[in-house]
Amino acid sequence: MVMQSSMAILLHSFIGILCLLLATVVATMAVPKQQELDRISELPGQPPVSFSQFSGYVTVNEHHGRALFYWLTEAATVSPHNKPLVLWLNGGPGCSSVAYGASEELGPFRINTTGSSLYLNQYSWNREANILFLESPAGVGFSYTNTSSDLKDSGDKRTAQDALIFLLKWLSRFPQYKYREFYIAGESYAGHYVPQLAREIVAYNQGNSHSIINLKGFIVGNAVTDNYYDNIGTVTFWWSHAMISDQTYRSILNHCNFTAERTSQQCDDAVNYAMNHDFGDIDQYSIYTPFCLTMLNNTNRHLRLKNTLLRRRVSGYDPCTENYAEKYYNRLDVQKAMHANITRIPYKWTACSDVLIKNWKDSEDSMLPTYKQLIKAGMKIWVFSGDTDSVVPVTATRFALNHLNLTIKTPWYPWYTGGQVGGWTEVYDGLTFATVRGAGHEVPLFQPNRAFVIFKSFLAGKKLPKRD
Repeated sequence: MVMQSSMAILLHSFIGILCLLLATVVATMAVPKQQELDRISELPGQPPVSFSQFSGYVTVNEHHGRALFYWLTEAATVSPHNKPLVLWLNGGPGCSSVAYGASEELGPFRINTTGSSLYLNQYSWNREANILFLESPAGVGFSYTNTSSDLKDSGDKRTAQDALIFLLKWLSRFPQYKYREFYIAGESYAGHYVPQLAREIVAYNQGNSHSIINLKGFIVGNAVTDNYYDNIGTVTFWWSHAMISDQTYRSILNHCNFTAERTSQQCDDAVNYAMNHDFGDIDQYSIYTPFCLTMLNNTNRHLRLKNTLLRRRVSGYDPCTENYAEKYYNRLDVQKAMHANITRIPYKWTACSDVLIKNWKDSEDSMLPTYKQLIKAGMKIWVFSGDTDSVVPVTATRFALNHLNLTIKTPWYPWYTGGQVGGWTEVYDGLTFATVRGAGHEVPLFQPNRAFVIFKSFLAGKKLPKRD
């Protein structure tokens, strides 16, 4: 009896070990090979971390050779598979989510001043979710196209279509994220990218009953929303924050037709006078903080700022951290570790693309109809605004959102974190709006804790705290 019992125990143990081995084999087989090839073992100069990282390319158009570069930082928790997936997009159009979102805003790492090493961001959003950074469209950062004409006829429509193709193909490579709770986030000109991609996904899901994309909603910050209201709100912000004189303010209002397709010479002259004479040497993305002296004569920066009014071609904040990113991501050892630049693109990696900024072909005048459509579809929508940004300022966002004519559910109130007012918020039927006190264009850069509170509240579906 004892011998039989011992044999039974041994047999049971053997079967258990065999099952474990089989499960391991099956799990290994279930993981697509390309997913493992995309795994980042470690970035140069990176501190130790507990979460997994992946990066690489997804081809979105075989004929043209368009391929988009991504970087996934999985949730820094014991069970990342229980956390949602969040796609982050920066704007421009033509600016890198790796340079801005990942490296100076919400990503897990910051780059030191020499571009030689990384240090941890204690308010990284991957504490709450799996964050997928995408360099979009082709021509931004490491994303590329083999058809040079693609760089000169990019626009909103193709960017959204390519992003949807990217997601579908990426989910095939990462099947563990199929049907996972999914959100889209972004800032600035991603005020177009984010709702436009959400609209594409909703339409795709309506035509595919077994869709693998479980889109729940989106969140955008200092977002380009409506040409007319954004422009009126921007000029109002300049005047109300004493950035321009009464005379300049009246000149812009008299000579600029904010509904026109093209600007007049008189309007251009009035705006240029404001920027070149009245403003002085300030950082328009954060009017109360010092600007980076080495960026003062930067051509990219000047070009992007000149396009803020009427054309709405704006990107992220430009402090010296952009310099550190350009040092770091042009290192061959970094590119090798990230499986980037595998085709050896014949130009330097830059935070923003001049070619795309200059040649953007289609841009919707207003995202408000899309907001109405997505609210009707039941999307969770949050819009936040740093209140020291003069490029896509809080006044612009408020003017635009007011014309959605939404019913107020929770009236305006101050929200708190750390015993201090973090900003102000109002909850509508279908949308939550929040300001972030003391934040510029890139909210997570200037107020990382406040931005993190907003992100956590958004994911949890909770109102911002009235008191700690």
